[in-house]
Amino acid sequence: MPNGFPRPATAAARGPLATPAEIAAYLGVPVKTLYQWKYRGIGPKVHKVGRHLRYRWREVDNWVDQQTSYDLTA
Repeated sequence: MPNGFPRPATAAARGPLATPAEIAAYLGVPVKTLYQWKYRGIGPKVHKVGRHLRYRWREVDNWVDQQTSYDLTA
């Protein structure tokens, strides 16, 4: 995949928790952007597992669905 991002996992292959690198690849943004979003409180919900950050795929998908800022039916 371009930009050095790993290929995003398919829905069947992904587990319930994802690393920041997996989410960054899925969203097509740098990992650094995820950390900035976490700091600002504007990104997908993130959980600490020990000292590691993990995301729930369903929460990321819900967050993406909420990002639509315009009406597609107009």
